Amino acid sequence: MTGAAAGAAAVAPAPPAKPTPPTIGGLVVQQGNVTVDGASLRYTRAGTGTPLVLLHGWPQTSRIWHKVLPALAGQHTVITFDLPGLGASTVPAGGYDKTTTARRIRQAVNQLGFTQVALFGHDLGAMVAYNYARDYPTEVTRIGVAESLLPGFGLEDFYGISWHFLFNASPAPIPERVMDNEDVPTYLGMLFDRSEHPETIDRNAYYRAYSDPAKRTAGYEYYRAFPADAADYQAHAQSKRLTIPVMAMGAQAVFGPAVATSFQQVASDVRTVVAPDSGHWIPEENPTFLSACALLFFGPATGTPSSPDLTGCTP
Repeated sequence: MTGAAAGAAAVAPAPPAKPTPPTIGGLVVQQGNVTVDGASLRYTRAGTGTPLVLLHGWPQTSRIWHKVLPALAGQHTVITFDLPGLGASTVPAGGYDKTTTARRIRQAVNQLGFTQVALFGHDLGAMVAYNYARDYPTEVTRIGVAESLLPGFGLEDFYGISWHFLFNASPAPIPERVMDNEDVPTYLGMLFDRSEHPETIDRNAYYRAYSDPAKRTAGYEYYRAFPADAADYQAHAQSKRLTIPVMAMGAQAVFGPAVATSFQQVASDVRTVVAPDSGHWIPEENPTFLSACALLFFGPATGTPSSPDLTGCTP
């Protein structure tokens, strides 16, 4: 071996580059998976402070929180999950009623090291947040719910505003046979286009998330469980009545104060909030308002509203 060759051979290979940590809105986040009963749940965690769990609805994933996560993480340890069967979480064989879903979310929260949390849920996530707080009352400090009424307490009265309610709840395999992969942008796009600010919605992320037939079926199963959810809610409305603070937010262009009216039937301390200039997808359509309201409601207790719209967000 020549001296030049020996010198080249002696050069140590460069160490592998460290992977770039994931970010959301410029905020470095931790992402991973937690195994629970029947599924593996994808989570994102960011920030420091008191724990706040965010739960999305249909047809979204935890991506819906990407505009509010940086602000909330400045005050809280924020944990988001893809609901069982949706997003990057695996599809369980059953258990799409909200009692079972809340139990799975609680298992994941506990595995991440938290035994007492605050919760904020949008759409289906609001129902899950309610079940979590109702069934584990010593483990939840307060909840926020946005753009969802409870089955059995008013949601059925709004089925006429969109045909997707009954379509999604149709027995299998009706929606599965009707909706193919290529139909997803048309179907979900119809829902997003009816918002106040459709340009703000990261629709392509949701089109990709629901391009898997198994994920679509999981979404339908959450709707098919509504009758069981309604019976459960009505049976325990008084015996398990919530006493913790509930911030009930409806979009100005959709449910408005009806969210609070629904939750007042199962909770004693409900604050009415109407998100201005927004359709159903408040976390993406008006993230500034949602962030301001959540930061106020979830603490510290000395916070005061800076505008009349935020009065119901008072801690």
